[in-house]
Amino acid sequence: MAVDTTIIVIKHDSKNIIMKNAQSMSMLRLWQLISPALPVGAYAYSQGLEYALHVEWIAEEDDVKQWIQGQVCHSLCHLDIPVLKRLYQAWLENNEDDVKQWSQFLIASRESSELVAEDQQLGRALAVLLSDLGFRSAQEYKQSNTACFATLLSLAAVEWKISIEEIAHGYLWAWLENQVAAAIKLVPLGQTAGQRILLSVSEDIPGAVEVGLKIEDEDIGMLAPMVSIASALHETQYSRLFRS
Repeated sequence: MAVDTTIIVIKHDSKNIIMKNAQSMSMLRLWQLISPALPVGAYAYSQGLEYALHVEWIAEEDDVKQWIQGQVCHSLCHLDIPVLKRLYQAWLENNEDDVKQWSQFLIASRESSELVAEDQQLGRALAVLLSDLGFRSAQEYKQSNTACFATLLSLAAVEWKISIEEIAHGYLWAWLENQVAAAIKLVPLGQTAGQRILLSVSEDIPGAVEVGLKIEDEDIGMLAPMVSIASALHETQYSRLFRS
């Protein structure tokens, strides 16, 4: 008896098309989350970069690159990325206690009131946006002090089926892009210089993600004294372009 392979092939191709479409949509949602057009106000913060330039710790393109590169490779990969992973897992398991625990941990790890306020404000802004987009779990974080940006970003990633590896890459890219945009305004740098920094530092992102996703609970944390000092002193800087 002959087997009609046409039906089998069509079903197989349809399944592949559906899977590819799902992957494409999750990638598009990732781009949406890390877009500068995301209305959370990240562009308003420099994370101490403005003060570092004010006192001439940073003066030119190479200084900016080293300042940003150091944080990607030695700070964010040891704190933000491993906590992002745990928040992602907590949302995946509907574990509200773990969501709150790791959100509080990340906020407590911010080393200046400016950095705490930034993380909470970005988190609440994203919570408002996600609530308006139909995310019920985001509603309680609209006015919560336990909201941080990674909390709501990981929620969106889980709901939109973005993998932890993809959202971790996106998190670092969005942070990098925001820092470069701030430097272009402050140094000032030309647009081409900004692109050179993006091109160079982005090469460190895959390695930083790999390191960050492997870190155990007891090893989570980082120390970046100059960044912390710059952020703290920026709070009382006389003339500021960026929020404190």
